[in-house]
Amino acid sequence: MKKNLKNIAKFLMLLILVSSCQEDDKTFGGLVTPTNLDISYTIVGVDAEHPDGDGSGKVILKATADNATSYKFFFSDETEANAPSGEYTKQFTKNGINTYTVTAVAYGTGGNSTTASIEVTVFSDFSDPEAVQFLTGGSTKTWYWAAAKQGHLGVGPNDASDNGYVPQYYAAAPFEKSSGAASCFYKEKLVFTLDGEAIRYKLDTDGSVFFNASFNSVGGSTAPDDQCLPYDTSGIKTVTLGPSGSVVPADKKRGTEMNFSDGGFMGYYIGTSTYEILKITDTEMQVRAVMGGNPALAWYHIFTTTDPNASAPSDPDFTNLVWSDDFNVNGAPDASKWTYDLGIGDNGWGNNEQQYYRAENAVVEGGSLKITAKAETFGGKEYTSARLKTEGLYDFKYGKVEIRAKLPTGSGTWPALWMLGANYSTNPWPACGEIDIMEHIGNNQDHVMGTLHLPGNFGGNGISGSTTVEGASEDFHVYSVIWSDTKINFYVDGTKFHTFDNTASTPFNANFFLILNVAMGGNLGGTIAPGFVSSTMEVDYVKVYQ
Repeated sequence: MKKNLKNIAKFLMLLILVSSCQEDDKTFGGLVTPTNLDISYTIVGVDAEHPDGDGSGKVILKATADNATSYKFFFSDETEANAPSGEYTKQFTKNGINTYTVTAVAYGTGGNSTTASIEVTVFSDFSDPEAVQFLTGGSTKTWYWAAAKQGHLGVGPNDASDNGYVPQYYAAAPFEKSSGAASCFYKEKLVFTLDGEAIRYKLDTDGSVFFNASFNSVGGSTAPDDQCLPYDTSGIKTVTLGPSGSVVPADKKRGTEMNFSDGGFMGYYIGTSTYEILKITDTEMQVRAVMGGNPALAWYHIFTTTDPNASAPSDPDFTNLVWSDDFNVNGAPDASKWTYDLGIGDNGWGNNEQQYYRAENAVVEGGSLKITAKAETFGGKEYTSARLKTEGLYDFKYGKVEIRAKLPTGSGTWPALWMLGANYSTNPWPACGEIDIMEHIGNNQDHVMGTLHLPGNFGGNGISGSTTVEGASEDFHVYSVIWSDTKINFYVDGTKFHTFDNTASTPFNANFFLILNVAMGGNLGGTIAPGFVSSTMEVDYVKVYQ
């Protein structure tokens, strides 16, 4: 025991000697402590009229030190950033002129470090209180992957081309990531909390994170494909909002980006902590992020406030395909499936519409049905278009209808994908019932409606729901209805936006047939643009399941 005590005493003396030597020359073997740490900065946009900057809140920082191998900055707004070279551009986002403390840490070999601090006064005029409210609900809000929505995870090019801001390379189908290597994906919860003026963030998982294959090594794997890997996401991050500067056109984005402190990320690990808000409402958020290490790729995420794993009575569904048209044969529409309404109808088809319906305005070309509304005088009207229907050829009771379509554009256009009670000749409208799967008004671009007409609720008093479909006239979207004896649910790209409780007393318990048309003007279509020339609705397919 005495011998052991002597050895311990010798070891303590050695430590004291080593410490003394290290204090003198800052080195000991492989350990080197940086010296002469200096921090300099440039506030972006400073001039005689703007001594605190141009309002962007950007400050270019540079830290230098002797014997430093890397640097890190800590800021008094509770964010931090690694800066291996010692250079970093920080964007302060608190509105007004504010003074911040900036602390630089210079790291030497063996983990030794030196710190220094300065104060920076900078002006920021950025503010997005609505985004803060939507994001946090004013206190705490939990977001989930919008698993039921087409394209809730997607990727596309990050460039200034027409397709440089859409997920054209890949868009996940509804619930595509619910099993296998992605089984952890939909379990993630993104929790945002408003703490005074600061936004806090926590990513809750089941202990695993879904990694992009390029970053599997971060999760300790060499697998070549995306994987759910064990990863610790505990700890609270701080989120700062600032103006976005991406290639996305101003009319396609909100103009706000989120920056997450300390390596925070939004559920799918792609090596970045910066996410641009494209769109946010009280219940849905769409973000875009440039992939870490690969600036040619932009990833797209859609989140919702509805837990995709929450147990709830399942809605009725139908999966047996019983009728379809994929429009794969060029020429006139298949006469065994489609017929036409022609002419001007009674009182503009009951709606004061301004078009003359002709068969010539409908053609199958390039894999889709094209119904074109034109500014041309015919039959006493100044516009022509087409209205196709399956009346007398096919009608049905209950089922799922899916129609993939790209809508026309222009003030006065009124495209519709709908169904009418097959007994309308003996049971006149609205007693026969009408199910409008999709209606769109060119005077209210991207606003899509699903409506039911029945006795007591018809015309402008129909039972209607609506949603916003970004790019409704630029891209194809799937408009669908699931119709049973208990429910009629309306969807866009797999996301339900309107529901109706069907009962035995409604007209929706008999056979209906399908109608596709583009009207012009009328009670709902409204004013037609004076310079209107033509516009086309393209239908990729129509499918009926029972």
